[in-house]
Amino acid sequence: FGRLRDTHPQLQPQRLMKSTLLGLSWAIEDEFAVRSVRAHVFGAFQREEHFDSALDRWTDLAATTTSTWAFADFAPEVASTTMPRRVSLSTGHPMRREWAVVCDGPDLPVAMTALELPGQRRVADRDRIFEAVWTVDPVAVREASRVCAKVAVGARVHGARDLVREL
Repeated sequence: FGRLRDTHPQLQPQRLMKSTLLGLSWAIEDEFAVRSVRAHVFGAFQREEHFDSALDRWTDLAATTTSTWAFADFAPEVASTTMPRRVSLSTGHPMRREWAVVCDGPDLPVAMTALELPGQRRVADRDRIFEAVWTVDPVAVREASRVCAKVAVGARVHGARDLVREL
């Protein structure tokens, strides 16, 4: 979120509730599930429980994409070789507050990322509010992909270095 806001100031953030972000995420995922076979796909889920509820969906996506990466507060994994690859975000990592769906492919480059607004610990999960930006600009999408890949390298996830070189 921060990188796209810094390098692409034309992307104006919109405040959205979790339910709206879910709808946007599913629409994007559905579209690249049928159109972008040669894509690298990244999803930021914040917490493992959010990924667990999307596991079947993301496992299906992983079967049709080049690579699929999920970021959350997973327990650290040294050698994850199955897709989607789980990327453990350490406590305090900036991506722990983010929601993202990034599809870097030739058919449908798209990045949607959102930052959870602070001070919502007592807010019901479904009522949480985020600032979100999205783009289909291939340059911005590639930049978001590179950020994700570099975070995976930092978490020592198998295959991440090769992905950084490819991107």
